Amino acid sequence: MKQSEQYQLVIRSLSDRIVEAQAPIRVLDAIKWDDSIRDTFLKKRCKALPDVNADYYAQRPLSFDPAERRQIFQDIERDITRQLGSFNPVGQIMRRMCREYRMVIRMLEARGTQDFGLISQELYGAASDAFHAGDPTLTDLGIMLSESLKNIARTELARDPKTIAAPDAVQILQARMNEAFPDDQAVRVFESDGIVADAAAGADYIKIRSDAMFNQRDLNILAVHEGMVHVATSLNGQHQPICTFLAKGPPSSTVTQEGLAILMEVLTFNSYPARLRKLTDRTRAIQIAETGGDFLDVFQFYRDEGYSRDDSYNNTSRVFRGSASDGLPFTKDLVYLKGFILTYNYIQLAVRKGKLQQIPLLFCGKTTLEDMRTLGQLVDEGLVVPPRYLPAPFADLNALSAWMCFSGFLNNLSLDRVEADYANIL
Repeated sequence: MKQSEQYQLVIRSLSDRIVEAQAPIRVLDAIKWDDSIRDTFLKKRCKALPDVNADYYAQRPLSFDPAERRQIFQDIERDITRQLGSFNPVGQIMRRMCREYRMVIRMLEARGTQDFGLISQELYGAASDAFHAGDPTLTDLGIMLSESLKNIARTELARDPKTIAAPDAVQILQARMNEAFPDDQAVRVFESDGIVADAAAGADYIKIRSDAMFNQRDLNILAVHEGMVHVATSLNGQHQPICTFLAKGPPSSTVTQEGLAILMEVLTFNSYPARLRKLTDRTRAIQIAETGGDFLDVFQFYRDEGYSRDDSYNNTSRVFRGSASDGLPFTKDLVYLKGFILTYNYIQLAVRKGKLQQIPLLFCGKTTLEDMRTLGQLVDEGLVVPPRYLPAPFADLNALSAWMCFSGFLNNLSLDRVEADYANIL
């Protein structure tokens, strides 16, 4: 049933207020370390803890007034209840977003303290979290995958030199984006000095770190991960006429976003062992920090795993950014493996239950799994429009459905039993 125009205008107005209120909150900008920390660490031959604590962040004030911003979200949440009631489905989503953004503000106010890590765990999870009661934890998954990856690393598969510099990578990716988003030619790819990762996506752009080197596999991954998922869902959210909040993702949407992105890498056969190893090592590094390890301990872990000195520093600083160099970690990097498992399970269940129409809705903006049923209702009511951009595996669900049917059966086989049966032929 289509909703009245007045009702749509109320939701659009509240939604726009959330989008405007979150605009100055930039988590990664607020927690990044400047180059002097890296230079000092290397000058001291990687033997001294970086001098990062609450005092360090106090000298780098936030780009917004935390108290004022908290009050704005409080006011929006109050108005959502007043205008939509307590049980309105879209109102419940928007109220949760307001609460989440207030928690993000609290986390950023706590930079350099123990509370920063504790709030991070509330928002993104902890390495000791299980997927379901009695199931393995994220740490268990990371260790299990690491064993398989170490066996693969001994083969020629692991060798693929990085010979493509950032300027060439920008040109290659820009051509891919122009092809993928013909109606949004404003999607830009450019170099940047101010990022920790090799690349990062925004609402309508992909940034490439100026000093990073790539191989063709890396660029293929960036095209599907950053472009076909992160940029696509941003653009799809921007094309929402009423629920404009879908263009902006609070931390809870990061799990679905990164889960979809890793799933896309796998489904398009662009992932590879070294890439997967990077993700599992991030999980293991966070687990070390959660159990008392400091910057030097995590840095040594990466060195022991064969990473270069510079890569070890970059990876370790991802773990402790926002925290102190001997504090609890920033746990956002757990969402890659966690999101992959949860999103894969959701799609597999949707196929099993014959609810294929729910799957493309993952791309209608910055969504969360817990909102998928509600989003389906909002599409029926004309409050949410289906995604404009869908990557190939999700635009035609035939192959994906077939694969999920087979994988559902394969998941029930005992790999230990299979290994014993195949012992004489492998």
